[in-house]
Amino acid sequence: MQAAERRARKTEMKREAILRSAAAAFRRKGYHGTSMEDISEALLMTKGSLYYYFKDKEEILYACHDFSLDRVLERMRQVLADGKGDNAETRLRALVQGFVDVMIDDLQGSALALDFTALKPELLARIIAKRDQFERGMRGVITEGVKSGEFKRTDAKLATLAILGAINWIGKWYRPDGPFNAAEIGKTYSDLFVNGLRAK
Repeated sequence: MQAAERRARKTEMKREAILRSAAAAFRRKGYHGTSMEDISEALLMTKGSLYYYFKDKEEILYACHDFSLDRVLERMRQVLADGKGDNAETRLRALVQGFVDVMIDDLQGSALALDFTALKPELLARIIAKRDQFERGMRGVITEGVKSGEFKRTDAKLATLAILGAINWIGKWYRPDGPFNAAEIGKTYSDLFVNGLRAK
């Protein structure tokens, strides 16, 4: 690995550490109740060092959402590309598990539950576009399941919103030291949603 690549990787790792610390602080104190000092102190950094990586708190909030959504969309692309021969149930289970994994394992299960409406309009529009992209992917899988007869006749958009709403809420109650891990939560949620959609 070249020196430039090592520096870039080191910077990326530091940015991720800042996002994890910030997401945890935002969850504890709320976005508006968290200061740049709170975030830097948790990492034993000076506030000046923090500004080297992010210009302000809003940029950190945006980066938290963007980081997590990129991972959610990557999971979706893998499921839709690798699982072309799978039935709708298998793909829906994989989408649910992938989303749960990101909610819990990336940025400690809190980033996607943060209040993104605090972002300025242009940043908010980018986040909403990515959220909508994942919603369309899941809705497409449910629609295919309805058409194939795997799932009962239902409104795919409402079903998708119900699933995403339940998963998004994980960030409100999940604790890393709690009794359930990502695999267990994903399996339980998958069973509930798929069983509710499955045709009789």
